[in-house]
Amino acid sequence: MFVLASAGVLGAWPNMVRLQPARRVPRVALVGSFTPADAAGMDPVDLEVRAFLHGLRELGLVDGKSVVVERRSTAGRVNQLPAVMSDVVKQGVDVIVTTGGPAVYAATRATSRIPIVALVDDVLDMGIIDSLAKPGHNLTGFGENDVALHGKRLQMIHEIAPAVVRIVVLCYRPGAHDRAGGWRRALDAAGQSLKLQVSWLDVDSADDLAKAFDRLATLKGPETAIYATTTYVNDQNATRIADFALKHGMPSFGFPEQGMLLGYWADTAELSRRAAGYVKKILDGAKPGDLPFEQAAKFDLVINARTAKALGLVVPRTLLLNAQQVIQ
Repeated sequence: MFVLASAGVLGAWPNMVRLQPARRVPRVALVGSFTPADAAGMDPVDLEVRAFLHGLRELGLVDGKSVVVERRSTAGRVNQLPAVMSDVVKQGVDVIVTTGGPAVYAATRATSRIPIVALVDDVLDMGIIDSLAKPGHNLTGFGENDVALHGKRLQMIHEIAPAVVRIVVLCYRPGAHDRAGGWRRALDAAGQSLKLQVSWLDVDSADDLAKAFDRLATLKGPETAIYATTTYVNDQNATRIADFALKHGMPSFGFPEQGMLLGYWADTAELSRRAAGYVKKILDGAKPGDLPFEQAAKFDLVINARTAKALGLVVPRTLLLNAQQVIQ
C-alpha cells in the first residue's frame, strides 16, 4: 500500500513542478541622456551604463537573467522627461535609476511608491529629501553635495588662465528642480572672492545654446571663460561648446575629453557602480529612504594640454601634478 501511494506521488511530481509559478525577475529602469547605441549590450560603450551593469554583475545580478535593466534614453531632450518617467512607472518596474536634476525631479513627480536611486548633485537644493543621512520618501542616491567644490573649480580656472575676469555659466533654467539655488550662490560667492564676474546663461535646448553663442561672441575671448555645467544639453553639445570656445579664444571648463580646457568632476562611473549596490539592497528589501544619500568620494581633474597650447596658456605645474589625466 505504501509503495503504491509513493509511486502515485512520484508520478504526480513532474506535474507539480510544472505547476510551480516561475520566479519573477526584477526590472530596473535606467534613464539617462546616453544614446541607445552607446548603452546597448552587456559591455556598453557608455562608461556610466557599463559601470552600472558591471556593478550589478559583481553582486550576482546579470542583466537578462537575474535582473532586467530597461535602458531609456532622453537623448538630451529635457522636455521629454515627464513622459518618459510616467511611462516607466506604468510599466511597473521595481527600481528607477536616473541622473541629473530634471530627471530626478520628474521621477519623484511620477511616483511616490517605486524606489528611486538618483545620481544628482546638490540634492538638498531640490527639496526632495529630508537629509543626506536619512533621505526619507522613496529616494536615495549619490552625488556632489559640497558647495566648496564650485569655488575650487573657479580657483583652477583662475590659476590656468589668470587673464580671465568674467565667468559665463551655461546651465539649466532655474525651476522646481533647483528650489534653493545654493550652488548658484556658492559659485557667485566664489567669483566675488576671486574678483571674477559671474554671469548666467540659461540653456535648456539647442536653440538656447545658439542664443548663448550669439551673446558670448560679443565678449572678449581671453577675458571670458565658459563654465559648462553637467546638464543634458551641455553634455550632448560638449564638442560644439569646446569648438566655439577655442575659435573665440575663450578658456572653457567642463568636458576636456571633448576639447574643453579642463574639468573637475566626481567620477561618474564610480558613482554608477555604487548605485548598483543600492539597487541590490533595495531589491533585497531595504527602504530607499533609510539609505544615506552618499557624497561622491572620488574626483578627477582632467586637463586638455592641446587646448591649453592652442590658447597660449601655460598649465601650472601644481595642476599638472594633481591631474588624473592630461590629454596631449
